[in-house]
Amino acid sequence: MDIRANNILLVEDNPADSWLFREAMKLNAWNINLHVVTDGVQAMDYLRGAGLQAPPARPDLILLDLNLPRKDGRQLLAEIKADSDLRRIPVIILTTSSDSRDVRMAYDLSANCFIRKPVELDQFCAMVERIRQFWLGTVQLPGN
Repeated sequence: MDIRANNILLVEDNPADSWLFREAMKLNAWNINLHVVTDGVQAMDYLRGAGLQAPPARPDLILLDLNLPRKDGRQLLAEIKADSDLRRIPVIILTTSSDSRDVRMAYDLSANCFIRKPVELDQFCAMVERIRQFWLGTVQLPGN
């Protein structure tokens, strides 16, 4: 299905959730380059290539947790969507929150979708596969 590897930025501070995501990718044979950062400051540094000798590949998709240290996902989402160079990158909120205020806020800040993380491994893997099928197989991404 994929002609080239997609670049995914996972912004997740929970090592167990990052591990689960990687394992689900392996099970579903994703053809992607995954980069993981653990807070919003690292995410913006990555997106802007700050401190790197060569800028990283621009993500085709950002998976963003809301509850992060230093700069939380809400602040990061607002900053990404306010930046004319970054705003077209689709951002999927991937969080444990089911608070309706978080859902509304995410969409008010132009998140592309809001997904609540399942707690069961098989459900988590199925969710990851649905993300791949839709975002990397069905929709046309804006590209670099």
